[in-house]
Amino acid sequence: MCAVGGPTWHRHVSLHSQLPLIRTQQPSPARQSATNQPGLPPARRAPLAMSIHLRAHAFAANPLRGLAGTRSSGAVSPSAAAEALRALLDGADAAAGHHLSRVLPFRRGRPLARSPDPPAPSSSSPAPPPAWRLAWLPPSRVPGVPSDVFVFLGSHGGEGGGEEAAAYWAVDVSEVEGARFGGAGEESAFVDLRTLMVAADWRDKDAMGELAVAGHARALLEWHNTAKFCGACGAKAVPTEAGTRKQCSNESCKKRIYPRVDPVVIMLVIDKQNDRALLSRQSRFVPRMWSCLAGFIEPGESLEEAVRRETWEETGIEVGQVIYHSSQPWPVGPNTMPCQLMVGFFAYAKSLDIHVDKKELEDAQWHSREDVKKALTFAEYEKAQRSSALKVNQICKGAERGQSTSSDLRVESEEPAPMFVPGPYAIAHHLISSWAFEGAPKVPSSFSNL
Repeated sequence: MCAVGGPTWHRHVSLHSQLPLIRTQQPSPARQSATNQPGLPPARRAPLAMSIHLRAHAFAANPLRGLAGTRSSGAVSPSAAAEALRALLDGADAAAGHHLSRVLPFRRGRPLARSPDPPAPSSSSPAPPPAWRLAWLPPSRVPGVPSDVFVFLGSHGGEGGGEEAAAYWAVDVSEVEGARFGGAGEESAFVDLRTLMVAADWRDKDAMGELAVAGHARALLEWHNTAKFCGACGAKAVPTEAGTRKQCSNESCKKRIYPRVDPVVIMLVIDKQNDRALLSRQSRFVPRMWSCLAGFIEPGESLEEAVRRETWEETGIEVGQVIYHSSQPWPVGPNTMPCQLMVGFFAYAKSLDIHVDKKELEDAQWHSREDVKKALTFAEYEKAQRSSALKVNQICKGAERGQSTSSDLRVESEEPAPMFVPGPYAIAHHLISSWAFEGAPKVPSSFSNL
């Protein structure tokens, strides 16, 4: 590991698609190897700049979803899971369902999380930050909630070795007054998903898997809260297929209603000739933070056209070639748009003069590759992750904190970088990092770039 100006150190993190859920109290082997590996200096001596490579974006690689889970012999169908859940809630024999049911309560968009204290520091290494996990409960611990408001998330286990299959559910308990979820000494609380996002150690595959599950659950529950009525006739919409779909209750309509995804383009605009990238600031950003441009798709517009239009409207920069990078589920947007999909692009500038739309942005500037490398400050991300993890731990212990996640990023190091970019939980980070450390992407031969 070395400072800016020396060789670049790349951290490769593997996020597998098949992960055990909420079964370990201690940090996972991936987390331990990242923090306690012999020869690695303590986190406070991390390099100023580095490239962080993830196998999947935060909120992606959900271990309860995907082809591997649906095709496995132990997978539980939504209809079978719903039947077993009704039996459990009615007090029938749990064995009749042939699998376990685990429930994740949400209150006002916040999942129930737990955060036990971390192991004590040793003489050779500092204490790691506490690791949060989702606080799954048996259905009996979620009283007074009808079975049709539970939302099926998927299943896990039951593929051999005697392990019983488990069905996972989410439920909104915002209207359940007076009920305490989680028992004495369990150190659990409802925690904002953005705080959990920053607090999650991106080197811990179990933590990233649970973050993906929580994001999927929040998006579905918020969709249920906003899609209460049929858009065709106005009648009440009722849940079907274990809460994964809805249907109009009007017998003459019966319109099927599906969760919708709001696509958002996010782009790193590149000045190839001068080896620069365009970064912007919004007024809500914390000090020193810069990021990519982004915007929503308009009807009748392609993704590439949206990239060009949004760049022109916000900065006055004309864009030519547009190259796809990757996409990321983003369930931490506003409640009115709970299912966002960030679609990332590189965009090559055809003009260079910036004219900022002050209604949209606070500022936008060209930044050299070296300046952008310095903005990828690993120390900033570790500070934010550690302070947010401690915040989650205090919330779970019952402490009242008025401090926001954004304020956690204001914690200064001894020599803070002049600027920094969003952390590795955001697709913006990986767009910026890919360009800064790997160079301009190759332009494919595609009619969409005309």
